[in-house]
Amino acid sequence: MLQQLRQRLQALQKTAGLESDHGALPLGIAPIDAALGGGLARGALHEIAAASEAHLAAATGFALGLAAHAQGRLLWLAEDMALAESGAPYGPGLDAFGLRPEHLLTVAATQRCDLLWAMEEALRCRAVHAAIGELRHGAIDMVALRRLSLAAGESGALALLLRGAPAGDASTAATRWVVEAAPSFSAPSPERRGEKENATRLAVELVRNRRGPLGAWILEWSDSDERFALATHAQPVAAPALDRPHRKVA
Repeated sequence: MLQQLRQRLQALQKTAGLESDHGALPLGIAPIDAALGGGLARGALHEIAAASEAHLAAATGFALGLAAHAQGRLLWLAEDMALAESGAPYGPGLDAFGLRPEHLLTVAATQRCDLLWAMEEALRCRAVHAAIGELRHGAIDMVALRRLSLAAGESGALALLLRGAPAGDASTAATRWVVEAAPSFSAPSPERRGEKENATRLAVELVRNRRGPLGAWILEWSDSDERFALATHAQPVAAPALDRPHRKVA
């Protein structure tokens, strides 16, 4: 009996969707794709959390960048309070991430349980290629997360949970990310000739990965390629002051 219980627990702890492999979505960033075993797993649940409330916009941008790789219809589900505080997705902003607004369907839910139910139903629909569920603070029921993972595994859709803060609860998610805005430089120096001025940069940390190691990277959005890439310089470097006196050498 004890051995049967152990086997049952091990089965419940497995990530749904990874057993029925739907392939991966390469992000085009070699170190991240290597850590993910080829790319972001299709047919699986992935969690993206803002490092704090102030970095929610950065986490949202990262979620959109990942969803764009699915190249299809996107369903955005959000709690009423989240829409009241942060607003609805903006059409020109979606265009900047390579997402066609006419392929976006938005759903607002009053209760968290309704949002999770609607997201599960959407993931079971093969017309939906990716679904983003935007939640605020608080733990999520383990059974609900398991059902989302199973639904994504059945259809092969990309399931993304966008959370307002890092979570410490148990999860069946294939990956967990913590995202915050990273500083960008205001003017290119001669050494940075050719780089975009005021480029959007994010600091992303992979804190859970069922398929490989963890890691942290500074990413920069490329308008020309419509995807994230590794930032050439992890942090901006301050230019030396022009009026600084020369240091005397003894």
